[in-house]
Amino acid sequence: MSFADRDGWIWFDGEMVPWREAKVHVLTHTLHYGLGVFEGVRAYDTDEEGAAIFRLHDHTDRLYRSAKILNIDIPFSKGQINEAQKSVVRDNKLKEAYLRPMVFLGSEGMGLRAEGLKVHAIVAAWDWPSYMSPEALMHGIKVRTSSYTRHHPNITMTKAKANGNYINSMLALREALECGCEEALMLDVDGFIAEGSGENVFIVRDGVVYTPELSACLDGITRKTVIELAKKAGYEIVEKRISRDEVYVADEAFFTGTAAEVLPISELDGRILGAGSRGPFTELMQTQYFDLVRGKLPEYSNWLAPVAKCNL
Repeated sequence: MSFADRDGWIWFDGEMVPWREAKVHVLTHTLHYGLGVFEGVRAYDTDEEGAAIFRLHDHTDRLYRSAKILNIDIPFSKGQINEAQKSVVRDNKLKEAYLRPMVFLGSEGMGLRAEGLKVHAIVAAWDWPSYMSPEALMHGIKVRTSSYTRHHPNITMTKAKANGNYINSMLALREALECGCEEALMLDVDGFIAEGSGENVFIVRDGVVYTPELSACLDGITRKTVIELAKKAGYEIVEKRISRDEVYVADEAFFTGTAAEVLPISELDGRILGAGSRGPFTELMQTQYFDLVRGKLPEYSNWLAPVAKCNL
């Protein structure tokens, strides 16, 4: 089914509009130059509250940070964007959902100056099951180190979740898929591990958990969640530069992200990692993460925003 041809509702500049009517002009500035910001957010079905959005406020805060970095002034409050996300899940009658808030520039002008352009905001939500199959979540995926280098912080704004930044990700992922792998691992300009095409990465060696420092990768919300869970479980977390060969000899490796959730890596560049399947730490993080997002860990209930509750 085409994303353009669906039943439902999309929040567009403060109003709910029918899904098929949520349209923009072909000369919309962001369509041509990529200057916009967005988030990927998930809502999960919980036992007590029904559909609840995971870390809603953290995602919205990051959206606004991204906009500030790119000098975009969002014409709606954080509270309005938060309620819009609840509304699209609720009005589309979704028990679980993937949400896409996006801020983009209008069609009032063209060119690199990007002056005098209206700032628009949309929020869409749809039913999107796991990024990978249940088999992949258990047995892991094959990954290829990309020939494309991750963005340098002095070339583009790596802390902004900007629309145009993801050309780099798509090229890397397409290359990996064409080689028979399911994901790409991207290096920074100095040859150290940065992240996946759209995920943060962790490795485990001798009971210690390592993840790249945030010099050239996005400050992932799922990454923060896993670090919190791991520390609470008594594991040491080390943020440092990680070389590719350190991944080759890791006991475990996995990706984290809103779409990917917690995804084991079984093979990198033709080398089997660890036992060649999901390791015990990865399994623990998966179990705790899925329990958390479905409301089974009450100590983290503040990270879940039930869509049935309106806070305006």
